[in-house]
Amino acid sequence: MKIAIDISQTVYGTGVGRYTQELVQNLLNIDKQNEYILFGASLRQFLKLKKIKNELVNSNKNLTFKLIPLPLFLLEFIWNKFHFLPIETFIGKIDLLHTSDWLEPPTTKDTKKVTTVHDMLAYLFPQSSHQRIVRNQRAKLERVKKETHIIIADSKTTKEDLVKFLQVPSDKIKVVYLAASSQFKPQDEDVIEKVLQKYKIKKPYILSVSTQEPRKNIQKLIDVFENISKLRSDITLVLTGKKAWTTYEQVSTDKENIIFTGYIPEDDLICLYSGCRVFVYPSLYEGFGLPILEAMACGVPTITSNNSSMAEIAKDAAILIDPRSDSQLTKAIEMVLDLKLEDYQKMVNASLNRARQYSWAKTAKQTLQIYKDLVKLAEINPTMSKDEKTQKANKKEEDQNNEQKNNKQKTTDPKKHQIKELSL
Repeated sequence: MKIAIDISQTVYGTGVGRYTQELVQNLLNIDKQNEYILFGASLRQFLKLKKIKNELVNSNKNLTFKLIPLPLFLLEFIWNKFHFLPIETFIGKIDLLHTSDWLEPPTTKDTKKVTTVHDMLAYLFPQSSHQRIVRNQRAKLERVKKETHIIIADSKTTKEDLVKFLQVPSDKIKVVYLAASSQFKPQDEDVIEKVLQKYKIKKPYILSVSTQEPRKNIQKLIDVFENISKLRSDITLVLTGKKAWTTYEQVSTDKENIIFTGYIPEDDLICLYSGCRVFVYPSLYEGFGLPILEAMACGVPTITSNNSSMAEIAKDAAILIDPRSDSQLTKAIEMVLDLKLEDYQKMVNASLNRARQYSWAKTAKQTLQIYKDLVKLAEINPTMSKDEKTQKANKKEEDQNNEQKNNKQKTTDPKKHQIKELSL
């Protein structure tokens, strides 16, 4: 089986890029039989693609790279908007294509397609992204709905949102959870101290890791922290992550007890997780929430939101709060800061145990099984025409929609995502 995977997004240092790189590396670790073709396109970041290629190269003889120095906006225009020029034009004949975040190229008729959908931000929080991004994501998702044979969702939350907003048949969506990288684990104190000195951070500190954008609710955390610090002058708030397309001009950065580190290397991030007193992730919506598991894997007590995938991923290993509530967030932070050593250690153990339930090896194994099942199904019934397959799919979708109408109590709560974004 020839499996092509789009790795273009790995150059941007985001959670989506990390997903792709971890998935590919672990697929290569467990699968020595199938042939993998890694496709990547970028113009300004082409050297980064080459670097990632070198990082992924291992002893596998079944690995080929097809890297093209073309700007993504051009392929976005060709593939997502007008949808012509099959990807096989660039990479040759394949059995299966796996796409995820940005591009949704057409394929020849015999190629099976799998797409990972990480979240439904383009529908739920369109104000959180640049309108060009929203338009592209919506165009891509419409292609996914019509053409993709199997959709992989990071969480049950994302699966429910796909059914609700795009009316995708439920049985077409498979939930495959992500994980923290194996590098995320508790660090020695001397290693932590060197990194803290690098960023001029003193213990004790509260840590939050996210892209700096309104949906992440960082302003709420800053407001709550400023009130807490009036009575706790020794505590520091550390905010880590790159800025999104919006900026925080209103936030004062001259306060000595609030530190913005910006984007930092992974090795430093692991140390910041390991050294913090508590990790706080009060996002208004997430399709998964990878920093939650990263913090837990480093043995950190965690506070996160009680909505979307965050409650699903963290469960009872974290303190869950309403991200819109100042009082709940304040009480949760103060509770962890005041914990006795024995109780604090219980939260540390709960975090570590929860993180161990997820692994990239498991993610890769489940994804590979999806590939195999999909191609095997096509081999069992190769004589069915494209029109017959389309008619069958349409009938299946119609039956699914009728089932949803007759069983309204099982649909997603319409109030679930009606969260008013904070005005920053």
